[in-house]
Amino acid sequence: MSDRSTAREVVVVGAGTAGCYAAATLAREGVDVVVLDRKSAEEAGHIACGDAIKGAAELPDAIPKSDLEGAITNQTVDHGRFEIPTEDTVLDIPVPGELGVLDRFAYGRRLIEAAENAGVAFHYDTVVQDVVQDGSRVTGVRAISSGEPVTYEAEVVVDAAGALSILQQEADLTETSFDTSVRYSQFCSAYREIITVDEPVEWSDALVFKPTERAAGYLWYFPRTPTEINAGVGFQMTEEPMQLVDALKRDLRSRPEFEGATVEDKLGAALPTRRPYDSAVAPGFVAVGDAAGHVNPTTGGGIAGAAYGGAYAAESVLEALDTGRVDESTLWEYNRQVMDHFGARYAALDVYNIFTTGADVDDLMALLARLPVEPVSEALYSGSADLGWGLKAKMALKSVGHWRTVLDAYRTKGCAEDLLDHYETYPETPDGLAAWQTERDRILDRVYQVTGADPKY
Repeated sequence: MSDRSTAREVVVVGAGTAGCYAAATLAREGVDVVVLDRKSAEEAGHIACGDAIKGAAELPDAIPKSDLEGAITNQTVDHGRFEIPTEDTVLDIPVPGELGVLDRFAYGRRLIEAAENAGVAFHYDTVVQDVVQDGSRVTGVRAISSGEPVTYEAEVVVDAAGALSILQQEADLTETSFDTSVRYSQFCSAYREIITVDEPVEWSDALVFKPTERAAGYLWYFPRTPTEINAGVGFQMTEEPMQLVDALKRDLRSRPEFEGATVEDKLGAALPTRRPYDSAVAPGFVAVGDAAGHVNPTTGGGIAGAAYGGAYAAESVLEALDTGRVDESTLWEYNRQVMDHFGARYAALDVYNIFTTGADVDDLMALLARLPVEPVSEALYSGSADLGWGLKAKMALKSVGHWRTVLDAYRTKGCAEDLLDHYETYPETPDGLAAWQTERDRILDRVYQVTGADPKY
C-alpha cells in the first residue's frame, strides 16, 4: 500500500502549549496549518506537568486569556515551601509576581479549542515517525494516521513534539546551525499523580518542594485546590535510574495529610534541565517549547517559555512564507527573540544547576537551612544586587562551617553574570554563531573549574 500524501503550508507536530500558540499565531494570519498529535481527540491535551504556572496574564495574545479562564484552579499560591528533612527545617520563601496552579488537562483542552477557533486543523491519532528532507532542508514528515501511512508535505515543519523529539533524532541537521549538543543526560525524568484528599491541606497557598533520599532527586506537592494535589518526583538523568513510583509512594505514606487519599491520574514524562538551544532553526524547520529547551532548568517551569517560543517561531515562519525563503537567515530572528526575552536568563540559571551537580547536597541543604532566607529573598526580589552590610554580616555568621560552599556559590554567581552579559551579544545572523559559542564555552569552562562539576555540554 502506497503512502497517502497531503500538502500544507505549515505542519506543527505536537498539540501542547508551544504547538498551539505557534499554530494559532499562523492561522490568524491566514496560513494553512495543521497540528499532528499522537493522542486521540478525547485525550489530546493530557500532558504530564507540575501544573504550576507563572505570569499567565502575560502570555501571547494569539490565544485570548479569556479562553483559558477556569483552567487555573488555585490562584492563592504566593510562596515556596522547602522541606529539608536532614535539618528538620521547613523554609517558606515568598515568590514574586502572579503564580498559580492549573488543571493541566483542562488547560490543554482550552488551548486546542482556542487554536481551532483561530482556524487550525488538528489531526489526531497521528504518530510521526520520520522527516522528509531535500538536502539539509526539511520538507515534511512521515506519519501513521489512524493506522494508515501518510506523508505531510510542508514549506515549514514546526517541531513541538516535546523533550527528546523524534523529529530531531531522525533529521540530518549536521550541516545547519541547529543545536546538536543535546544529550540524554541534560534531561530530567519525572512522574506525577493527581491525588484527592478529604480534608484541605494546610499548605494550599504554597508550592512544596523536598529533596529525595537520593542525590539529584526532588519531590513536589502542588495544590490544584486545597483537596486536589499534583504530587510528583523527578531525578536528573546524569544519575543512576531512580524508581520514581516507589520514591513517591514512600513519601506519601509518611505524610498524614495523604492518609486515605485517592489517586485520580498517573503520568510520566521527560523534561529538559538544560539551557535553551543555541539555535532552534534549520532550513524549513523550527523547534519550540520542550523540543528547544525552553524550560527554566532550575524549576522545570516551561509553560510561559513554550507559549512565547511558539509565538516567536510563528512570526519568523510568517516572514519566511511571505518572502518565499525558508532558510536559516530568514528564520533566525526567532532565535534572537527567544534569547532576548527568556533564553539568556535560562542559560544563566543553568549555571546554578551545574553548581548543584558539583556540590555536596547535604552541605547545600544545611547551608540553606541556616541562612536568613526571607530577608535574602526580599532583597533579591527588590532587584538589588547589594544585600546591605547588616544582612551580609548576618549571612556570614549563619554560614559558619559552610564558607567554602558560600565562596563557590559566589564565584558561580560571577560566572552566571558574565554568561548573561555574553548572551546580550547573541549574533544577528547564523554566520556569527560559531565565534559566539567559542566565547560562551570559555565562560562555561570557568564554571566547571569553580564547581568541580562534570561538563554538561
